[in-house]
Amino acid sequence: MSTLELGVIGNGTVAALIDVNATIVWWGFPRFDGDPVFYALLNGADPIRPEDPENGGYYAVELIGCHQRQQRYLPNSAVLETRLEDANGNAVEIIDFAPRFTQFERMFRPPMLVRRIVPVQGRPRIRIRVRPRFDYGTLNPQLTLGSNHIRFQSQSGALRLTTTAPLSYVVEETAFVVEHDITSFLGSDEGLNAGIEDTARVFLERTLYRWRTWVRSLSIPFDWQEAVIRAAITLKICNYEETGAIVAALTTSIPEAPFTQRTWDYRFCWLRDAYFVVHALNRLGTTRTMEEYLGYITNIVSESDEEVLKPCYAITRHTDLEERIAASLAGYRGMGPVRIGNQAHLQIQNDVYGSVILAATHAFFDRRLPLTGDIVLFERLEILGQRALAAYDKPDAGPWELRAFSAIHTFSAVMCWAGCDRLSKIAASLGLSDRKTLWRQRADQLHAVISRRAWNAELGSFVATFEGNTLDATLLLLHELNFLATNDPRFESTVLAVGRTLKRGDLLLRYATEDDFGFPETSFTICTFWYIDALAALGRKKEARALFETMLKRRSALGLLSEDIHPQTGELWGNYPQTYSMVGLINCAMRLSRDWEEAF
Repeated sequence: MSTLELGVIGNGTVAALIDVNATIVWWGFPRFDGDPVFYALLNGADPIRPEDPENGGYYAVELIGCHQRQQRYLPNSAVLETRLEDANGNAVEIIDFAPRFTQFERMFRPPMLVRRIVPVQGRPRIRIRVRPRFDYGTLNPQLTLGSNHIRFQSQSGALRLTTTAPLSYVVEETAFVVEHDITSFLGSDEGLNAGIEDTARVFLERTLYRWRTWVRSLSIPFDWQEAVIRAAITLKICNYEETGAIVAALTTSIPEAPFTQRTWDYRFCWLRDAYFVVHALNRLGTTRTMEEYLGYITNIVSESDEEVLKPCYAITRHTDLEERIAASLAGYRGMGPVRIGNQAHLQIQNDVYGSVILAATHAFFDRRLPLTGDIVLFERLEILGQRALAAYDKPDAGPWELRAFSAIHTFSAVMCWAGCDRLSKIAASLGLSDRKTLWRQRADQLHAVISRRAWNAELGSFVATFEGNTLDATLLLLHELNFLATNDPRFESTVLAVGRTLKRGDLLLRYATEDDFGFPETSFTICTFWYIDALAALGRKKEARALFETMLKRRSALGLLSEDIHPQTGELWGNYPQTYSMVGLINCAMRLSRDWEEAF
């Protein structure tokens, strides 16, 4: 049965998910949102059926008689090692990575996976099964053999497997004894410029060096260092470096809860999510990702002549993300539908204006950036500020992207206020005193309206919608967004009300009201982290640290998190790995950790 106990490898162009058996069960090619040529993760309740030659969508290395399995990342890297051992002690190690390093003064990140099989004990006997399919599993490739490669060809594309393994054994899936290292490259239909083993050795060394150099540049907290490093690497994997986009997750259609229709395609860039990712990475001191994302949104801002910004964009900024069903795939554990595209791109979500302005604000204040914000960018952002003013008190789908309901959502209004607030501060930094005053007046006007219409005196709390009586977890961000001070009694009372209403054990729902698909069943992982942050802001750090330690135990064995956690079973649900969730981990660790000086 499929689970989300999966390792992730990637290089800023492609990413793959690998289970504890060293089977690649998900890989979009030639980029994150591309055709998943390995899709076994979404191919039903029991996707790996080797006895059925038509069953595909995976790349397996099977140790005959496998008895024990162990998996780990090589320290401070995105290189995954899986050890398989049989009952007699025969063992192999499988090293998987996507090459990423500097070459010819630019980043080399091809749509390629490298796999090395190393016999480490005895005489292990393995079987290699490489079964890609195209067009979401509907097209079987034709095989062509070369001297050291297999080409998987279809009308929609081609893959090339270049390997030192016996080609006949791979094609016929024949078991054989591993007597020396086996190396494979899988990617575009191109040959290598040097020998297979030498190329693999150089690629591995340089990829490890690149990841470890990047990790050394992080400003990490004293406590929970390994957890923060793993979260940061995972966020970086989710950054499509060619354009600067940051995907919400690497998968589509992992259900938010068992046996529901809550299946969504998250392989796109949500402006709201990406802002929080960039903000978290900036706290760690990794400015290049922020710089790349600023380039992505600057292009969006420059092209935003339409009346509204879209909530999400393709990683190449295309806006046509029409949602359709991949009927050929049964879904995660058979729980479909499997969706391609996302209807959210058609929704009105008024928080997007604030999200873009907040992200762009870094360009005006972070002196580490070679290209800082100027009057031209500010004037483009002012257009978004005007749209925020027009939209802040208008109904929208809200941050939870409700499909059948609309309301004036407090979070959307507060994000519009935040956009106006930051415009005032940007104007001040540029010496534009008249614009500073104008945007300060507008921000204050919005603050007064939101404070009046989103406050429920009977509940003693801010509420999810204007004049409403329900709560949602975004209210925990009122201090994070600087809308309320920590000593504002309304903030504390709101945090306490959210805890009473939304906590389920140690976890938080995003809301407890009925939506398009009924009542939510699983907790939304980032919401618990928001709650931890809010407790810390209120000075309740001991309680916050205890809850944070509990959340760390909720991670997968490799330290990753999905979108949702089931409050009763503790099982991970939702798309994986979820950038929002990893952001929450980083933010809480940074807030709660002891200072380095304090620790010593």
